[in-house]
Amino acid sequence: MHGTGTIYKRCGCRDPLTGRQRGTACPELKRRGHGSWYLALPQAATADHRTARLRRGGYRTRTDAAHALARLRDPQLARNGALMPCAQWLAHWYATVEPHLRASSARGYRKHLEQYLVPLLGRELLCELTHDRVQQAFDTIVRQHRESGQPISGSTLRRIQATLRAALNAAIRRGILTTNPARYLDLPRTPRPYPVVWTDARVAEWQRTGQRPAVAVWTPAQTATFLAGISDHRLYALYHLYALRGLRRGEGAGLRWYDIDFTARTLTISRQLQQRERGRLEVCPPKTAAGERTIALDSGTIHVLTTHRNRQRLEKTAAGKLWKDSEYVFTDRYGRPLRPDHIGHTFQALVRTSGLPPVRLHDLRHGAASLALTGGCDLKVIQAQLGHSTIVTTADTYTSVLPQTAHNGAEDTARVIVDAARMISRNIRHQPKRRHRRANLRSAAHVGTRTPVAA
Repeated sequence: MHGTGTIYKRCGCRDPLTGRQRGTACPELKRRGHGSWYLALPQAATADHRTARLRRGGYRTRTDAAHALARLRDPQLARNGALMPCAQWLAHWYATVEPHLRASSARGYRKHLEQYLVPLLGRELLCELTHDRVQQAFDTIVRQHRESGQPISGSTLRRIQATLRAALNAAIRRGILTTNPARYLDLPRTPRPYPVVWTDARVAEWQRTGQRPAVAVWTPAQTATFLAGISDHRLYALYHLYALRGLRRGEGAGLRWYDIDFTARTLTISRQLQQRERGRLEVCPPKTAAGERTIALDSGTIHVLTTHRNRQRLEKTAAGKLWKDSEYVFTDRYGRPLRPDHIGHTFQALVRTSGLPPVRLHDLRHGAASLALTGGCDLKVIQAQLGHSTIVTTADTYTSVLPQTAHNGAEDTARVIVDAARMISRNIRHQPKRRHRRANLRSAAHVGTRTPVAA
């Protein structure tokens, strides 16, 4: 360390004439309880030979500031980087891990850093980052969202916590920290949203209040209405696949013609297309190992894809030399692969003009699972179709029981009881009539009291 540091008192009062803060010159600082205590600690000179100065403030008493200064004078803190502001470390950590992340993960990390962690914890030194301070930051996130009328979900909070934990675990591996203050936070628990069906009652409620479920799927009739309404759209085949086969957005964008076997009527998922900063596209493996799969196609979907291929050939002829032979199934009018966000924006525009209740593009994946369940598919088959690692995800998160399926189940259950009752009635009718119990008892008594014949 260079220098021993100083302790001083200042406040936020402003001069009534200039409007500037008085800082250390406020005459009220002599009064007990006015202002707060600060510390300043000189650092090593920077590359341009300027002396950096570490300043911390907001201490309630001079003693608190003195204890903090004594701790910060520890030369070990400067050597291992513990005096680094949290914002600086988070930026360094993100730059280190970003090249190895999927595009979606990188976007999530960056959003967590920019919207939450840096604004709330960025000025804290790593050595001063405590569990209580981190808990306070997350409590602030919850309060701000609640006051804005858009409560944050427990799952989102846990993802933000996971981002901070990963960054601080990296600091532990570097020897900067010894414990992770982002562990064991007390976060509110909210139930995971399960997909519900856009029944007539829910549609009426949405039309009346504008409120919609977190995850909602169309009924078979609504899905058919949507697809019929966009049958002339150049991306009809893509949304047809999303709705019936449940592909992920990036999987549909990354399809190439050699992934489709028109003879065997199958489609192979071996990659996905993701979007990084500034629209740059990147080919990535599927989300999980189970995501690499072969999906069976019905004859109607084969016809839809054949029609789409013919349309693409016409577009290639129209584009001439501007056409790019990318081998992607779904492209723009010049053969270039589609950006995933363009697919999502186009879908939302089509939904708005359809007059149907709103769903997200990913909700089509939930809907495809529900349609397969209604069609009588086994859950294991649906799991393989969607590329889930466990059947629990398929059963608990992705499938909804459509109304007609529920009614059929109720009728089938009642039929079991009715059939059992008929069987019992039939058995009773075919049983031989029994003699009256009293007659039997009387006869038995008579036999038992007969006088034996003398020899």
